[in-house]
Amino acid sequence: MQLRFTKMHGLGNDFVVVDLITQRFNLKPHHVRKIADRHFGIGCDQVLAVEVPSQPDVDFRYRIYNAEGSEVEQCGNGARCFARFVLDKRLTGKRRIRVETLAGIIELELAENRDVRVDMGQPVLEPKSIPFEAPQQASEYAMEIDGQHWSVGAVSMGNPHVVLSVDDVNNAPVASLGPVAESHPRFPQRVNVGFMQIVDRQHIQLRVFERGVGETLACGTGACAAVVAGIVQGKLDNTVTVTLPGGKLSIHWPGPGKPVIMTGPATTVFEGQIQL
Repeated sequence: MQLRFTKMHGLGNDFVVVDLITQRFNLKPHHVRKIADRHFGIGCDQVLAVEVPSQPDVDFRYRIYNAEGSEVEQCGNGARCFARFVLDKRLTGKRRIRVETLAGIIELELAENRDVRVDMGQPVLEPKSIPFEAPQQASEYAMEIDGQHWSVGAVSMGNPHVVLSVDDVNNAPVASLGPVAESHPRFPQRVNVGFMQIVDRQHIQLRVFERGVGETLACGTGACAAVVAGIVQGKLDNTVTVTLPGGKLSIHWPGPGKPVIMTGPATTVFEGQIQL
């Protein structure tokens, strides 16, 4: 059948968004792989599905599929695109919506300048819940990755992240170390790998090797995780500008027991149909 789609991006982290409310389609992993293929399909980092919620107090269900077909819990850049999509497609008239994900309920708000503000929920720092193998919770953990010793932060933003501090993010070993760290045995569900350079207490530069995708131009949950790790370690203030290869996000975290708030753009590129 013909499936209508919208191509979008959040700071270059690109998505194919499909409305599975007004059109019925049973999206399978092989469909996702075909859609995401940059040579024979549309091409994207992830496919986002808009569905009817399963709970009465939320507006939509938000499902996220990596390019290789696996379903994941959360995607911050995708969440901003999701909010922009449902408003532009008139699936809702609300400027603030509640959305269910595999990681739980998140709240999205369209700001006056068309940026989208996302309540990403509280970060998870307890190792067992990330999940991450460690004897106890700490601000930093010693890890050996590919024969190198690192002091890292570990955070879940609904999906697991490990944060490595580097002196120069532009020369960080993202391509070589990223896939090794992604499959590290201490992260039983694999992990997203962030390489963070602290510029000052209110500004970091970040590159992220995403689980099941590879390096992307931007990662919203990765930006949140890096800022949380930096705050926990006493290196960052509560509001931080995160510069990623694709652009900038603003991340605010008041501290333990409070949600992380991410603000940034969402852009529509084109619309079309694909035969599946």
